[in-house]
Amino acid sequence: MLMVKLIRRCPVCFSYGLSDVCSCGQKRTIPNPPKFSPEDKYGAYRRLYKKEQESK
Repeated sequence: MLMVKLIRRCPVCFSYGLSDVCSCGQKRTIPNPPKFSPEDKYGAYRRLYKKEQESK
């Protein structure tokens, strides 16, 4: 089994690391966007939501 570790970033102190929890106590998140897929099954919902947000 291949174990892949992704680098994570703390949203509070902006430090990077491999652990889930930062030294400041906050949870780190993966800063990369999801991969693009031409068969995006939720694309229509995303575009509709974006259109509604622009009209507000």
